Amino acid sequence: MEWGEQLVGQMEFYWDVHLRPRLDGLTDDEYAWQPVPDCFDLAPTDDGRLRYVESPASAVTVTTLRWRLMHIAIGCFRTRASTFFGDGSVPDDADMFDERHLPDSVPGDATGAIEFLDRSYAWWHDALVVIDDDAMARPLGPKGAFFADDPMAALVLHVNRELMHHGGEVGLLRDLYRARPGGVAAPDDLSS
Repeated sequence: MEWGEQLVGQMEFYWDVHLRPRLDGLTDDEYAWQPVPDCFDLAPTDDGRLRYVESPASAVTVTTLRWRLMHIAIGCFRTRASTFFGDGSVPDDADMFDERHLPDSVPGDATGAIEFLDRSYAWWHDALVVIDDDAMARPLGPKGAFFADDPMAALVLHVNRELMHHGGEVGLLRDLYRARPGGVAAPDDLSS
């Protein structure tokens, strides 16, 4: 059995069957919707753009769908792809937690966000499909920071878990948005 193929196949199935189809029809209002006051969200920059920031590990907070999508795009796919399969734009000494992997800004609208998410997924996915089981078993090394001794397969498993965890939350936020007072949900809209 080719374990790398199985790991990538798990990610592909979740992406193709569960998460990506759930993003069809996402509106700008829904993308920025705050289901409760003081949701954790993307941070505004001085020039009016948005930037991604990690939520504090100790915080128990509700996030916006916008933050969840950017967490998947950046926190799961982009920073890992940049670290291990980079394009040379970030110095080679940067580990996977180095902020130099973060984009300067992120899309403020739903269409741009989905395009950014698609590109981030493709970068991570396309790099993984060409590595073999030996590469999946190799330790991450210094780029893995305190996970340096863990194999690439462990990182892929972690990213898959994050994708499914946050993707499920994206689906729930979409369901809640449609079911809110004044929403447009019909019973069959809440399936899948």
